[in-house]
Amino acid sequence: MGTYQIDIEKERHEILKRYRKLMTLLRNKATPEQKRQIRKAFNLAVSGHKDMRRKTGEPFVYHPIEVARIVAADIGLGTTSVICALLHDLEEDTEYSLQDMENLFGSKVAKIIDGLTKIEGVMDLQTHSMQAENFKKILLTLSDDIRVILIKLADRLHNMRTLEAMPQEKQLKIASETSFLYAPLAHRLGLYAIKSELEDLAMKYIEPDIYENIASLIKNTKDERERFINNFTLPIKKILKDDNIEFEIVSRIKSIYSIWQKMKSKGVPFEEVFDISAIRIIIDTPAEKEKAECWKVYTIVTSLYRPNPDRLRDWISIPKANGYESLHTTVMSHTGKWVEIQIRSRRMNEIAEKGYAAHWKYKHENETETNYEAGLVEWLSKIREILKNKDSNALDFVSNIKLNLFSEEIFVFTPKGDMKSLPAGATILDFAYNIHSDLGNTCIGGKVNYNLAPMSQVLSSGEQVEIITSKIQKPKPEWLNMVMTSRAREKIKDALRLDRKIQVEEGKVRFAKILNDIHQTYSEDLAVQTARKIGCRSINDFLFRLNNDEISISELKKVLDNKQGKPSFIDYITLRPFIKRSSSKSIDEVLTTQLKNNPESLVLDEDIDQIKYNISKCCNPIHGDQVVGFITDKNNIQIHRTNCDVAIGMMSQYGNRIVKAKWRNQEGVSILTGLKIKGLDRKGLIKEIIDIISGQLSLNMRSMNFESSEGVFDGLVMVYVQTLDSLNDLISKLKKIKGIDKVNRINSYKA
Repeated sequence: MGTYQIDIEKERHEILKRYRKLMTLLRNKATPEQKRQIRKAFNLAVSGHKDMRRKTGEPFVYHPIEVARIVAADIGLGTTSVICALLHDLEEDTEYSLQDMENLFGSKVAKIIDGLTKIEGVMDLQTHSMQAENFKKILLTLSDDIRVILIKLADRLHNMRTLEAMPQEKQLKIASETSFLYAPLAHRLGLYAIKSELEDLAMKYIEPDIYENIASLIKNTKDERERFINNFTLPIKKILKDDNIEFEIVSRIKSIYSIWQKMKSKGVPFEEVFDISAIRIIIDTPAEKEKAECWKVYTIVTSLYRPNPDRLRDWISIPKANGYESLHTTVMSHTGKWVEIQIRSRRMNEIAEKGYAAHWKYKHENETETNYEAGLVEWLSKIREILKNKDSNALDFVSNIKLNLFSEEIFVFTPKGDMKSLPAGATILDFAYNIHSDLGNTCIGGKVNYNLAPMSQVLSSGEQVEIITSKIQKPKPEWLNMVMTSRAREKIKDALRLDRKIQVEEGKVRFAKILNDIHQTYSEDLAVQTARKIGCRSINDFLFRLNNDEISISELKKVLDNKQGKPSFIDYITLRPFIKRSSSKSIDEVLTTQLKNNPESLVLDEDIDQIKYNISKCCNPIHGDQVVGFITDKNNIQIHRTNCDVAIGMMSQYGNRIVKAKWRNQEGVSILTGLKIKGLDRKGLIKEIIDIISGQLSLNMRSMNFESSEGVFDGLVMVYVQTLDSLNDLISKLKKIKGIDKVNRINSYKA
């Protein structure tokens, strides 16, 4: 990046130019008084940030102005949100306080800004995450005013657009956090365009080579794609015009991230992703005729091109949880290519692009509650339910949010035909707790489409479920492994806590009776001493185990008879870890010492003294891969590839534990790596593969497994390689063997 040249006068003109563009967007939305308030907020932002600059070297005030523009143009929010966007960094970065902003702009603006204020202070390195705490704070405010999260998404989008100026480890942390939390949140709120851009920008930093390669392929095939779309849509346009249907046809390119996900999931190259382009037919029709008109257009399209019956998606009859409404089909063109068609009304299209804000607009136009508002109320109630759990830390909280609020949904029915939505992967037990906690607590199984099924059975969309209960049933700890919804987990934990409390009280009565038999009297001190001698974590643990016959009465009486003796072996074992821990160095102290000459890098080789590092088996990084290190709870460093799903999750949650890592240019460290090979089977094929691996490249193989069916084979080869270059060389040579169609590196293996 070149050096930024400061020209104060030019910057002043640019600031005014950006402000005028913002006001143009609000020309027909804001009253004269509202415009005065926006101008006041703009002046305050310029004044407050006048001496501040971004990492790019540009004036800092560009950022709040751009966030305000995204809020107005891309999300469609009104003047209050624009004012908050302009002021959102003032409290943290300037002398202006929240009270100042309340005095100037009112309590609503102050409350939203407070929700947007970043969390301060440094969290405990081993147990907390600044990002997770910040995310929890955002959602706490979200339950009061959803504009907080919408403005936060605009803030994150502009930060991602300008991420290039940040150091690499910051880029990885912010990009991973965006991919892990913010893109799914944008999707959940129906902001498709923002979600897609956030995913693409995150991928640009997590997997830069793949991103640039796909972007180049899209650019190089643009002319050919446009010719195909023009020829394909020509007959559709003619019939729509003849039928006097008001319409617009647009084509969109799948996001780079979506194309890459499709390439990975299907195991195909770019050229074989058939729905890189989607054609969208948008019709202008009154709300009461939308459904019929969309199906009419569907009939016209499928009369011209043959549809794929497995690819019809009707999100008009049952909209997605984020309010998305559209009719999707995939048809075969006359040139033998599959084409995805999306059919929707103008209202549906605006909602698909702008999500919540567009719903709000249409709701107030006709004063009727849409499915989306009902869905949003239900979603916010789920957030409040998760927030009620005071026991979970921020990271557990984020896991619950990801699991319960961002996952794909299924729709299942009660015996009376009521429809319930659950996350994909939910079980019969989840369904029981979704209806009522008492139904969950007494569940012993269910009937799925009238067939008996265990309560651990995973449900699918469209199934009808009846819960079977028993009065003597009660929740057990293993139930926590049978559920995935936050509601079910918390209700099971509540029941287990209550049951444990009862059993502890019963254990206390039992312990008092045992003491009475040997002529002793119950006291808290005696119970604490006995618990420690028995080896229990706490007095409650001791009493619970005693009541469940996990402690021998005869052994207990021996301990009680010897209560004044010397410290037992168990006492020593219990204390020893604490003695050892107090005298050992922490990992951050070791890092400080080892990395004092280059504090931003951990060089991976075999000569690191004291610092333990492990090559992660979830992604198998080898020399040449882009890697990142994480300080773990076990006082060592785990090395992952930067594009590893586990690493992305960790970078988003444990930002303070990231250690930038790089490989030393050395030979001699071979790492086990797997390759999946697919192709047409023929005689001598395996011999050619072995000749390349062992003969030409002199690599050691650990295992080879091939299965053939009807002339097509699938193979898995585990081979030791030293560098990414040698792995790529191997893949290139294998692909040249006659009959081999695909060779892909696998991410993980079982040792």
